[in-house]
Amino acid sequence: MVNKKVKANRKSWAIYVITKHGVEIARKLRDQLDDADIYVTHKFENQLQMDRVYLLSMPMRETIHATFNQYNAHIHIMSIGVVVRMIAPLLRNKKNDPAIICVDDKAQFTIPVLSGHVGRGNEYANKVSNILENTPVITTASDVGQTFPLDILGRELGWILDDTDRNVTRACAAVVNQENVLFVQETGEKNFWPEENGLPWGIEYATSLDGISFEDFSVILIATDRDIKRLFPDIYEHAVIYRPKSLILGMGCDRDTPVEMVERGVSKVLEENHLEFRCIKGFATIDIKADEEAFLQLKEKYAWEFTSYRADELDTVKNIPTPSVTVKKHVGTHGVAEPSAMLSAGTNELIVPKQVYKEDGYKKNVTIAIARIPFPVRASREIQMVV
Repeated sequence: MVNKKVKANRKSWAIYVITKHGVEIARKLRDQLDDADIYVTHKFENQLQMDRVYLLSMPMRETIHATFNQYNAHIHIMSIGVVVRMIAPLLRNKKNDPAIICVDDKAQFTIPVLSGHVGRGNEYANKVSNILENTPVITTASDVGQTFPLDILGRELGWILDDTDRNVTRACAAVVNQENVLFVQETGEKNFWPEENGLPWGIEYATSLDGISFEDFSVILIATDRDIKRLFPDIYEHAVIYRPKSLILGMGCDRDTPVEMVERGVSKVLEENHLEFRCIKGFATIDIKADEEAFLQLKEKYAWEFTSYRADELDTVKNIPTPSVTVKKHVGTHGVAEPSAMLSAGTNELIVPKQVYKEDGYKKNVTIAIARIPFPVRASREIQMVV
C-alpha cells in the first residue's frame, strides 16, 4: 500500500526511452513538460545531453520497479505489452497506482494504460497527445460516452466522494448504460458539469430530496453537506454521495483554548445538526482572535480558509439570532460567531445559530455558528424537480 505521504511527494513525469526515435520524442516532450525526468538506455545516453537524464537499466525491470511510486505519470515510448508485463506485479488499486502512458515509436498514438480517471491518466495522455500532435486512444467508457466521470466528478472544485467504494461501480455502469439516474444537488458549485453541454442523457436533476423515491431510479447521485445516512437511510442505500466544500464556521473562544477542545466542539455541533465535517471550506472570527493559537492550528491542519473581521464590520450584519450586550461591551460588536459566519459565506442566513461548547475540567468556552455558501443553481431549463 502506498501511503499518502509517498503519494504526495511524487514527482510529475518520468519518460522512458529505448530507441533512436524515442530519443526525439522524449526531447520534444521534455521541452514542454515541467518537472520531467528521462530514463534512457546506455546505447542512446549520449544523444540526450541535458540535465535530469538517468540510465535505464537493461533489463528495464530494475529501473521501472524502482521508479514506479516516485512519479505521478510514467510515459513509456515502447509497446504496451512490454510495459504491462513489467508493471503487473506492482499494481495495487486505482487510488494509489500512478498513471501509465504508452507512446508508439513513431509517436502516432498516445495511450493511457492505467489510472485513467483517479490517477489523471486520461488527462495526462491528452496533454502528451497535444504536444506530439498525435491521436489519444482513450478507452474509458464515460469519457468516450461524454457522460459523468463518477469517480472524479467535481474533483477540480474540491468535491470528494463520501465513500470511494460504496455503490460507485454500480453507479458508473448505470450512467454509462443511460439508465434512469437522478442527480440531486443540495449544495456545491453549479459548474461540476459544463452548463453549456447540458446534462448527459438519462440523468435527471433536482435540488432537493423532498418527495424522492429510490425505487424510481437505478441510482441517485447526491451533492450534499448533510448526513444522508441518518436522515434518509433508504435513499442512502441506493446513493453515491459527493461532499462539496460548502460550510463556513463562525467561531469565538476564550484565549488559549486547547485546539483539541475546539475540534471536539466543531465535531459535536456538526454531528448534532447532521452536517459533514469534510464539507467545511473555512472559518471566520473577529480580528482580535486572528492570532488565537487553536485557530491557527486548525487552519494549518485542515487547510481551511481563515478570515477575520473588525468589530464594526461584524456589526454591519443585521438580524443575527443571538445578539449579546455583554459581547458588545467586551469586544465592540453584538456578535462574533454568527455575523462572521454569514459574512464569510456571503449569506444573510445561518443553518446553525450560535452554539456554546463547554467541557468539564476546562474553564473555556467555544462558540460556533454555521452558514452554508449560497451557490448559484444551474440554468432553470435544466432543472427538473422530481416529485
